[in-house]
Amino acid sequence: MRTTEAPMLAWEEAVERIEREIVPLGTERVALLDALGRALAEPIGVPADMPAWDNSAMDGYALRADDARTSATLPVSGERFAGSAPGTPLTPGTAVRIFTGAPLPPGADTVVKQEDTVREGDRVTLRAAARPGDFVRPAGEDGRAGEVALAPGHELLAPELGRLAALGRTAVHVHVRPRVGILANGDELVAPDEPAREGGIRESNTLALAAAAIEAGAVPVLLGIARDRPGEAERRLAAAASCDAIVTCGGASVGERDLLKDALRNLGAEEHFWRVAIKPGKPFGFYRLPGGKPVFLLPGNPASASVTFELFVRPGLRRLAGLQGHGRPEVHLPLAAAARKPADLALWVRGNLEGGAFVASPHQSSGLTRSLVGQRALAVLPAGAATLERGDLVAVRLLGGAPAAS
Repeated sequence: MRTTEAPMLAWEEAVERIEREIVPLGTERVALLDALGRALAEPIGVPADMPAWDNSAMDGYALRADDARTSATLPVSGERFAGSAPGTPLTPGTAVRIFTGAPLPPGADTVVKQEDTVREGDRVTLRAAARPGDFVRPAGEDGRAGEVALAPGHELLAPELGRLAALGRTAVHVHVRPRVGILANGDELVAPDEPAREGGIRESNTLALAAAAIEAGAVPVLLGIARDRPGEAERRLAAAASCDAIVTCGGASVGERDLLKDALRNLGAEEHFWRVAIKPGKPFGFYRLPGGKPVFLLPGNPASASVTFELFVRPGLRRLAGLQGHGRPEVHLPLAAAARKPADLALWVRGNLEGGAFVASPHQSSGLTRSLVGQRALAVLPAGAATLERGDLVAVRLLGGAPAAS
């Protein structure tokens, strides 16, 4: 007999269970640009003090602070450019013309910026006093020899790649990007490049989910559409042997043609949970195939698939890739309008930020692709309350990108 009910899991517990069950993949050494967005798999140390010498933060004159008195006139004993060696020690009572990034000559302990000086021939008059350390970047300010600059697990974004290059690295060990198979289910589905037919529904989830997988740091593998025939889903799932995870959409509920769970049981998969106390996306499930490969069962409605991917699949794929959490900024903001919801469910609402508040989209139906377009934030209205008032604070996850113009 087909099961019609299962205990619903709180969404927070569902995320924790998924992350407990997933182990990061192995590692590989790649060039820096290929490491963008990936998890560092080795500690990166500072090989030598950065910078190696005290250097100037301004164009001006390097000298001793004891000689830097307002209206003092000093002979200029030399010049230092960025890239030059520190050179000979500074003669007390003199100044050295120095440019930004140039090492201070030994004995100098301050820089008077060019705007506070008057140069006449080989002498310079100071229009401002100075203290030791003014406009000086000290040796080792950007890192001391032996320090750990980046720890394993760090997500390598553009600033981190610049840091690695500054440390003299051209390649690093990172965690492998997970390959994720994406499978749609249902006789009603019509591929985007197929002729329309009566009663058919355009299959849009797999492309949207593939794009979301790329954003999560994974490599999508499209597995096509499993039709509602015995054995079809098993064959499609078996074809994903080279994948590190599988995401399915549709066929995960309790209808007579919802065959995905049966197919997974036939393949020996272990059900960790099915049904989460959220809307949209309640019939979400998490399984593991023999050998440990995770399988995420997403509902077929576009908004349900999108929300459950964001909540459960995204952190799961990031975990496989050696990264932590969902990787999205979160803020607490007031609701722009009152909202009603089922008291026993957490309601995830699509919308945007306007005037310091969360504004829900008027299109919240889980079956509409338009309900997702241009919505760059997700707010969670927690379980336990049926009504939230205007101004109530809610947790909002920022999805990136600018809202689409209305």
